[in-house]
Amino acid sequence: MGRPPCPSPAKAGEGTLTTHIADEGHNLPPLLRSGGGTGRGLGNDRLLSLHGVSKTFDNGVTALAGLDLDIYEGETLSLLGPSGCGKSTVLRLIAGLTRPSVGAITWADPQVRKNLGVVFQDPTLLPWAGVFDNVYLPLRLAGQSRASAEPRVMEALSRVGLADFAQALPRQLSGGMKMRCAIARALVTEPALILMDEPFAALDEVTRFKLNDDLVALKKDLGATIVFVTHSIFESAFLSTRIVIMSKPRGRIVEEIEVDPALVRNADFRTSETFAEISRRVSRALRKATGEAA
Repeated sequence: MGRPPCPSPAKAGEGTLTTHIADEGHNLPPLLRSGGGTGRGLGNDRLLSLHGVSKTFDNGVTALAGLDLDIYEGETLSLLGPSGCGKSTVLRLIAGLTRPSVGAITWADPQVRKNLGVVFQDPTLLPWAGVFDNVYLPLRLAGQSRASAEPRVMEALSRVGLADFAQALPRQLSGGMKMRCAIARALVTEPALILMDEPFAALDEVTRFKLNDDLVALKKDLGATIVFVTHSIFESAFLSTRIVIMSKPRGRIVEEIEVDPALVRNADFRTSETFAEISRRVSRALRKATGEAA
């Protein structure tokens, strides 16, 4: 079933620009159109929609105003923009950690909402618990016994390369290993939607590249939808099938860039002309979002 248009395209960002990039040697297609719906490249069903969502905090600060955004099954959607543009607020709204002041979030399947994987910038591990018990925590809270949960916990640890560190404490892990543990904890319930709020921002570039590679492999293996918040142009260009660039104030969407999901994301991709073109277009859009000349 093809993707329907965004329910209120005028609110989704007047002047929003949608761009599609595919790998056709160096013959990259031009900008497609201004305005209209989102995420047509994958052709998948809508997973959830934010309709006219606004969020004003108790201190009077409005983080989002009239946001319309569709999220589709199987995509990797990156939210990119300057600090304070509402990216993390979008994630917290989807996760149910806060509620919209105005507007609504609708789910195609309400059961998906009950099993979300969430990864924050801080791994938020229990310092007194080993790696196994940190990953087991969501299943424990769901009432599953340690013995019955062990196969799923060990499978999640194997996916992120931590099976040999199941008994290690967080203080014995590197920063990258702690984040792998947090990702395993998000995966252990086998969610259809994973929300990631700048999970690799505090890591060095080498570790960040490796975890980006691992996330691409996990995505291919699991088939889950990922919504990924980042400040990195290059990270968004590498990971995403769609990039939404947001601006201050109030989280206005200034541009959406669709990237062919069939592209092979590997070390060669990082040095390809296609990757460079994605990065250039994202960079231009980010300059527009921050009020700089493109």
